[in-house]
Amino acid sequence: MACVIPAWNEADYLPATLAAWHAAVDALALDCELLVADDASTDATAAIAQAAGARVLHVAHRQIGATRNAGAAATTAPWLLFLDADTQVDARLLRAALDALAAGAVGGGCTVRLDGPHPSHVRLGVWAAGIGFRYTGVAPGCFLFCSRAAFDAVGGFDPAWYAGEDIAMSRALARQGRFVILRETVRTSGRKLAHASAWRQLGLLLRFARRGTGMLRDRDALDLWYGGRDGRPPR
Repeated sequence: MACVIPAWNEADYLPATLAAWHAAVDALALDCELLVADDASTDATAAIAQAAGARVLHVAHRQIGATRNAGAAATTAPWLLFLDADTQVDARLLRAALDALAAGAVGGGCTVRLDGPHPSHVRLGVWAAGIGFRYTGVAPGCFLFCSRAAFDAVGGFDPAWYAGEDIAMSRALARQGRFVILRETVRTSGRKLAHASAWRQLGLLLRFARRGTGMLRDRDALDLWYGGRDGRPPR
C-alpha cells in the first residue's frame, strides 16, 4: 500500500499525522510507501515530511483532486490510501482497510471523530455527517482507500471539483464494485468547521441550495476551503 498525503502549508498538523502513520505501520509490521504531495507550500511542510521519512513530490495545483492524483501517479503500489495532513490513522483502522481490500472491496473509508474540543454545533454537524456517510456509502476525503485497478478505472479524482470530490470519487468507485464504510473511525482536526461560525456555515449551505453542485466547481465560492477568514485556507 502507498499512503498519499496532499499538503499545502501543513507544518502545524503534519508532524502528528506522520507520527501516527508510522506508529500504525510499525504496530502491524507493514512495509508501506509514504508520499507527501507538497502543493506549493511556503512553510516547512516539505522538510518535515522528509525528516519523517516520507517521499516528497512537489506540485503546484492548489486543487485537492489534482494533488491527490499526482501523488497516486508517482507510485505503483497496488493499493492506495489518501490521507489528509490533519488526520491521524491508528493500527486498528489501517488493519481494517487492508482487510477490506484483501477481501475484494474496491475501496472505502470511515466516519470521523474530531481531535480536541469543539463547539456544540460542530460536534452536531460531525455526528450528522457520520450518519450521512453510512447511509449514502460515501467516504470523507480525509481517509479514503482503494485498489489501484479501481482508481485507474475511474480516472482518479475529478479535478473539476474543488469540494465534494470525495463524494464523486466514492460514487465512481462504488460503480466498480463493493465500496465499504468501516466501523472504525479516524481522528481529524475538524478545522474547516472550527474556522467558521455557525452563521458562516449556514450561509454556505444556503448558497449551495441556491446554486447547486455547480458551486462545488467554483473555487471562489468555497472560501471555507480555499480562502479562510484567517488568510490561511485549509487546502
